[in-house]
Amino acid sequence: MITRTRSVLAATGAAALVILAWGAAASGHSAAAPSGQAAVLAATAGCGKTPTLRSGAYSLQHNGKNRSYILRVPDDYDNNRPYRLVFGFHWLNGTATDVATGQTVQRDVWSYYGLQRLADDSAIFVAPQGLNNGWANSGGEDVTLVDTIISRIEADLCVDTAQRFAVGFSYGGAMSNALACARPDVFRAVAVQSGAQLSGCSGGTLPVAYLGIHGLRDNVLAISQGRTLRDRFVRNNGCTAQNPPEPAQGSLSHRVTTYSGCRAGYPVTWAAFDEGHIAAPQDGATGDNGSRTWVPAEVWRFFTQFTSPTPSPSPSPSASPSPSPSPSPRPSPSPSPGTGACRVSYTMNAWNNGFTAAIRITNTGPTALNGWSLRFTLRSGQTVTGGWNATYSPAGGTVTATDVGYNATLAAGATLDIGFQATHTGNTAAPASFTLNGASCTTI
Repeated sequence: MITRTRSVLAATGAAALVILAWGAAASGHSAAAPSGQAAVLAATAGCGKTPTLRSGAYSLQHNGKNRSYILRVPDDYDNNRPYRLVFGFHWLNGTATDVATGQTVQRDVWSYYGLQRLADDSAIFVAPQGLNNGWANSGGEDVTLVDTIISRIEADLCVDTAQRFAVGFSYGGAMSNALACARPDVFRAVAVQSGAQLSGCSGGTLPVAYLGIHGLRDNVLAISQGRTLRDRFVRNNGCTAQNPPEPAQGSLSHRVTTYSGCRAGYPVTWAAFDEGHIAAPQDGATGDNGSRTWVPAEVWRFFTQFTSPTPSPSPSPSASPSPSPSPSPRPSPSPSPGTGACRVSYTMNAWNNGFTAAIRITNTGPTALNGWSLRFTLRSGQTVTGGWNATYSPAGGTVTATDVGYNATLAAGATLDIGFQATHTGNTAAPASFTLNGASCTTI
């Protein structure tokens, strides 16, 4: 079981804005950034280098104290490929090991809040260890610890600095929120699961993509505390204020709302579920469940909707805010006809009764596609339960994955990553073929 947060600890951190430059080896800080704009973001100095960092536990001295973190580097790490960097923060009385292994819910399946298996070696993961197994962030020391860890990793490994993310549950959610406040120019997006303002909010005036997840019946950190965190970024991101619909108590279901009116590239999404203070809720049943929870797919979809570089935020909402990206289908021109060739790779990660599939689509034709649909047939007994970077319909049989607006254009020679989570009844074979806008694809 996950140890629940029992007390509210408040701390404040020193405000800082981070300026990042092309080829920067590490994060640098400045007292201010004119008009709140982020500088150009790019790959790190670790790109092209033979790395010295490997998956494992590391220690360092920070603020006169012994600190540590666990690093997970992809098995097939390529030093010329910029990777996403994902921080996972543990809960009160949890540990970095709990996050890295997923052992408190379901070992391996729930590693890094279930994101490691969804990433399919497309991300570098970090699990820092909090002082006294918490994130009080006294004097901002936990925020600056993250700065130091980022500096070490990016000096040695190839990271896309426009693709840094943070996720955490309970006290870990509070720490992710503190980073959203203090480092909005460092982190592209955060996911706050059942959090509250326990780790401070130094700064807290600039936009950052924000996903909030909270249980209706949370008796440790009430859902009203999660709504308060969310509403700060509804304002910062220029979204249209609303009271998003939430599931009925007793329904054992969840509802997800993406706010409208947000600045382009700075969405706010809210997911409420009918349960208590748990990190891996499942629809239709009580308690944590690593295989059945819908949360990892929702977080991964939210993180992977972004591409480099990061849009520069303006200091205040514009008169006519641009709509935020949404996973929902949108009215758009019909996809371009299948006049070009395509290439698809399909990688599965299966366990006892479920699997994830990572799909990489390459437009090998001579012209760009303005809207796309990828069609394939799942094997008998396979059913899609959630996905990212595409809309999937129907859940079984012959499935069509359709673009979700922000990734509708696929240029000639460009590659796009999408994926989904599914259940199976024993047959884990891949689809036999794929077509993109009606044209047959080469499968690799």
